[in-house]
Amino acid sequence: MFSQCYLGVDLGAESGRVMAGLFDGAKIELIESHRFPNVPVTIHGSIRWDVLRLWSEIQNGLSQAQSQFGQSIRSLGVDTWGVDYVLLSKTGEMLGQPFHYRDSRTDGMMEHAFARVPRAEIFSNTGLQFLPFNTLYQLLAMQNRTPELMNLADTILLMPDFFHWCLCGSRVVESTNATTSQCFHPQENDWAWEMLRKFDLPTNMFPEVVPPGTNLGHLRKDVAESSGLGRIPVVAPATHDTGSAVVAVPTRNTGSPNWAYISSGTWSLIGAEVTKPILTTRASQWNFTNEGGVDGTYRLLKNVMGLWLVQQCKKAFEKKGNFLKYDRLIQLAEESPPFQAIVDPDDPAFLNPSDMPAAIAEVCRKNGQDVPRTEGAFVRCALESLALKYRLVLDWLEELTGTKLEVVHIVGGGSQNRLLNQFTANACGRPVMAGPVESTALGNVLVQARAAGEIGSLEEIRDVVRRSFECQEYQPEDASLWTAVLEKYRASL
Repeated sequence: MFSQCYLGVDLGAESGRVMAGLFDGAKIELIESHRFPNVPVTIHGSIRWDVLRLWSEIQNGLSQAQSQFGQSIRSLGVDTWGVDYVLLSKTGEMLGQPFHYRDSRTDGMMEHAFARVPRAEIFSNTGLQFLPFNTLYQLLAMQNRTPELMNLADTILLMPDFFHWCLCGSRVVESTNATTSQCFHPQENDWAWEMLRKFDLPTNMFPEVVPPGTNLGHLRKDVAESSGLGRIPVVAPATHDTGSAVVAVPTRNTGSPNWAYISSGTWSLIGAEVTKPILTTRASQWNFTNEGGVDGTYRLLKNVMGLWLVQQCKKAFEKKGNFLKYDRLIQLAEESPPFQAIVDPDDPAFLNPSDMPAAIAEVCRKNGQDVPRTEGAFVRCALESLALKYRLVLDWLEELTGTKLEVVHIVGGGSQNRLLNQFTANACGRPVMAGPVESTALGNVLVQARAAGEIGSLEEIRDVVRRSFECQEYQPEDASLWTAVLEKYRASL
C-alpha cells in the first residue's frame, strides 16, 4: 500500500500527462490521471505553442489527481522539452505567444551568430551541440524581428519554468533545462554572461538558476483552491525531459560511465553520464552536447532525429487513407527486405517536411539508392538508419570518454519498439536493455520523493526503478551482416 503520492506533469512534443507516482518506500507505481494533446498552432506563417490551453489542461489534471489521491499528494513538478521559452514583463504579462522550436524564423541564425562570435568560442562557453533551434538562435531571431518585445522582457523562463511560475509564482530556471539553451556555461555553472553580452542580448532578463530538487514555493492560492490540492509544495525535478529520463535509467553502475543510454521518442538522445563537461575539439567536431544532470553529473549526448521519421511517415500514410497503427507498421517493416535504403536521420530534409515519405524518397534518389515503395519499406528504412546512427554515436562516445560502453539502456516511449531495439543491439554489437517506458515521469516524481527525504541518493532512485519495473533484454544478432552495412554507412556520411 502506497503512503505518498507525487504528481509529475510531463509535457512532450505530442501530448502531455499528469502522472501520479505512488511510493511505498521501496517500489513506485505510476498512474496516469490525465492525458491531453499538445498541438502547435500556426498563425501568420509561424508555429506557436498553445501554452494557455496546456495550462488549462494541467489544471484539469491536478483536479482529477486530487479526486483520486486526495491528502496523500505531497508535491508536484513539471518537466518538458528544452530550448523554447516564454518572456514575462515585470507585471507578469506574457510577451507574445511562444514559438515552437520547428518554426522557420531561426533559419540562417547559426551563421548569423558565427559572424558575431566564432563557433569555437560559443562551444567553449556553452559546451552545447549546434542545432538551429537552440534558445540562443531563437533569441537572436527575436532580436532581429521583434526587438521591442525583448526590450520589455523582465524574465525569460524556459517551458517547465513557465509552468512552475503558473503554479507557484517562481521566476527561476532549473539547471538541466538551462544547459540546453546554449546560453549557459557548464564550467561556471551560470549563464554565459560574457558571451551573451557579445550578442547584445539583455542579460537582466536571465534569472537565477536552481538545481533539481529545489522547493520553488507553495501552490498559488487560486490554483490550490480550484484544484482542491491545498497549498502543497512545487518542487523542480530535472525539468528537461531527458534529464528526468536519465535519472530513471535502471543501471547498477551509477558513477561509472561504462553504460550508454538512449532516451527514445520523437527525438533520440544518445549519451553517457559523466562527472564533468567534455569541451574538446573532437566533442565540438562531432557536435556533442554537455547538458546538466542530477547531483552535478552531465549528460554527454547527441541528439538524433529519432522516431519523428516514423511518426511523420504514419501521418503521411493517413493523409492517403492508410490508417495503420504503430504495431502494424512495425510488422510491415519486419516483413520488408533488409537494407534496401539507408539515410542519415539528421539530414535537414527531415526536420519538418510536409511529406516525410517523399522526403526520404528524394534523399534516397540523390544518394543513388533504391527508393522505398511500401509503408513497411519506409519504416524499415527509418529504423535501420536510426540503429546505424546510434552505433556511430556510440563509437564517438567511447572515444570521448575513453571508456568501453558495455550495455545500452533504452528508456522512454521508444523502448516499446521491439524492432528498433533489436536493430540497435545488432548495430551496436552489445546488449540492449529496454525500459522503463515512463522513464521521464518516473525521474520527475522520484526526484520529488528525494526532495521530501524519502530517498537518499541517485543510486537509491535507480534501485527503486529496478525493483519496480522489468526490462526487456535484446542480444546482438546477424553481427557480420550489420558490420558490413555499418562500414558502407560510415563511408556514405
